[in-house]
Formats: sequence, C-alpha cells, structure tokens
Amino acid sequence: MTKVLPLLFWLVLCFLVARDFSASDHPRAEPPLFILGSGKAASGGHCSGR
Repeated sequence: MTKVLPLLFWLVLCFLVARDFSASDHPRAEPPLFILGSGKAASGGHCSGR
C-alpha cells in the first residue's frame, strides 16, 4: 500500500496537468520560470539600477 499511494498521486497529478494543458486554447503569456543565459536585462524591480 505504501508504494501504491505515491504512484497514484503522481498519476493523478500528471493527468490533471495534461487535462489543463489540453483544455486551454493558448498558452499563458508568462515569462519562463528560469531565464538562464537569455541576455535580456531586467527593466524594472530592485535589480534594474533605477
């Protein structure tokens, strides 16, 4: 039983994420989670130097 519950959790989670992606018409316009090496400097916030 202890091996079945984590597997069931991940299967349900993956199913819900896949269903969410398939139900949406277009991806949301959000920046990537990690912007490593993009070369684009920040335009606002505490690290922009303004």
